[in-house]
Amino acid sequence: MTANASSGGQFLDLLSIARELEALAQVGLTFARDPYDQERYARVRELAAAMLAAQSNLQPAQVLEWAAAEFGYATPKVDVRGFILDDGGDRVLLIRENADEGRWTLPGGWAEVNETPSGSVVREVLEECGYEVRVGRLLAVLDREHQGHVPRFPYHVYKLFFHCEIVGGQATATRESSESAFHPVDRLPELSVGRVLPEQIRRLHAAVRSGEPALFD
Repeated sequence: MTANASSGGQFLDLLSIARELEALAQVGLTFARDPYDQERYARVRELAAAMLAAQSNLQPAQVLEWAAAEFGYATPKVDVRGFILDDGGDRVLLIRENADEGRWTLPGGWAEVNETPSGSVVREVLEECGYEVRVGRLLAVLDREHQGHVPRFPYHVYKLFFHCEIVGGQATATRESSESAFHPVDRLPELSVGRVLPEQIRRLHAAVRSGEPALFD
């Protein structure tokens, strides 16, 4: 069974309820053998998709398409981000997102199947801004739902932030970003707050300077 997000009397909003229904449907479709149960779980998935779409900026068909690609026990999705400072250590590399009205974010994206987390962030940085990087250490594992990102996302997401060092390549515009540049940590441009928050960048910068253990939750 999936963990009950309402345990302990915790209040659930509609998005949280829809996520849990989708997780139950996924697990049911994976393990149920009775054809009638399969039909019921498929209908639960359709209803969950409609609820997820209503609580986000997606269409039900898109949510169902994503859900159909999932299998097995329902788990959070994984987003990886590269945290890269200049030689002085006070400016952070950001990319200007094509998909979010030109706002800025740390380079990164979804982890890929058959890639390690560090391998995923190396690939994402190269694809999004043209730099080859070496991963130093994990800085943070944060639950997107508890960080204040907007808009909210239909799926539960863990965000992994890695401290990286540039070892090659050059700044390049890509199909995902129009430009990349270093910005002072204390004077950040308008951020894509669905992807990264100003306070997260400041906490990551402090963690790099202090060498403290990885942040979590």
